[in-house]
Amino acid sequence: MPDQTERHVGTRIREFRAIRDLSLAELGRTAHVSTSQLSRVENGEQPASPSVLASVARALGVTLSVLHGQPYIHMLQKDRLDRLLAPIASALDAWDIPPAEDTPPCSPDDLAERTARVAKLRARGEFGAAAEALPELISDTAVAVQTHSAPGRDRERAHDMQAEVARTTAIIAYRLGFMDLARLALARMAMAAPHSGDPRQVAVERYERAVITHAEASRPDRGVALVERALRDLDDDGDPSTMAVRGTLLLRASALSAVQRDHTAAEEWLGQAGQLAEAGAAADAAADPPGTRYALAFGDLNVSLGRLDVAMYRDDHEEALRVATGVRLPDSYQPTRVAGFLIRKANAEAWTAHHDAALDSLEQARRTAPQLTRYHPDVHETVGTLLRARRRAPDQLRAFATWSGI
Repeated sequence: MPDQTERHVGTRIREFRAIRDLSLAELGRTAHVSTSQLSRVENGEQPASPSVLASVARALGVTLSVLHGQPYIHMLQKDRLDRLLAPIASALDAWDIPPAEDTPPCSPDDLAERTARVAKLRARGEFGAAAEALPELISDTAVAVQTHSAPGRDRERAHDMQAEVARTTAIIAYRLGFMDLARLALARMAMAAPHSGDPRQVAVERYERAVITHAEASRPDRGVALVERALRDLDDDGDPSTMAVRGTLLLRASALSAVQRDHTAAEEWLGQAGQLAEAGAAADAAADPPGTRYALAFGDLNVSLGRLDVAMYRDDHEEALRVATGVRLPDSYQPTRVAGFLIRKANAEAWTAHHDAALDSLEQARRTAPQLTRYHPDVHETVGTLLRARRRAPDQLRAFATWSGI
């Protein structure tokens, strides 16, 4: 019996296929998916794996979020998050409007502290609290940029904070499924980052654009090109911060190549990341804890997580589960990263019929970063798989499905 999740995704695919005037066979040829499999997906009889869904979305010219039905507006309203989005968009639209003459600029140190605080809220998955603070912070960083217009360190610092605030905005909007707002915030980050005096900030903006814009638009080829450009422009100067950024870019290129089913390139990118992690291991041990550099962590652990991603995109769920089982996350790891890993692990467990373990991983993700878990499309896919696997879902699974909006 098809469950609600599969029916919903299948219905969305059928609707967009009709809009594009494509037959099942035509869409299947473009997406490199068999007609019979595509028919089962449309009828909710079979779930689409992440790689298949990405291929179908690319062939239809829509985002993955659209196929999943994000944003989950009824859930956002229940959590009172929908009311926070309009003020954020308004603040971004007023980005370059000069402040009133009697508007006093904030202290740079105070602004830096608030910027760091909201970034930590984002990293902990406290999207509501971060979103509450963003409109005022967006406006105050814009005032700082206009106040410090003369070349110098103050101007660079103001632009750096502005870029970081825009990045936080883009990530939260993306996680909640509001792609237009995420793209607007990324555009603002792209304007600010080059004036920050920090080439790593420019590379981070390109990384976020590859993650949010091109992956969601099902154009991983453009994402890979963007990552390659970022790597070319960011010299490997031996600094641990640069290593963290470059390593994260290499892993992103690997994942995007896997989405394209270019598994040779994915392995090559992973190999480069592994070499960089090995080369930087000694220096990293004496440096700041992972995750403190541009909220990016890189090392052997992250390379393992990259291998997990590649295995999932290859639909090699046994290998993905093997990798996930061997991962040990440090206690200091960011909650959103922990939850993201647990969500991927649950997906691999569900596809390999470890149903109880998959639900346990989802419950751990919910305890770690509830808002990230609640709005994550992969959670909906995994819960749908678990619901379909049994004639009668256990109470715990049904309660989780209700909580996650299925």
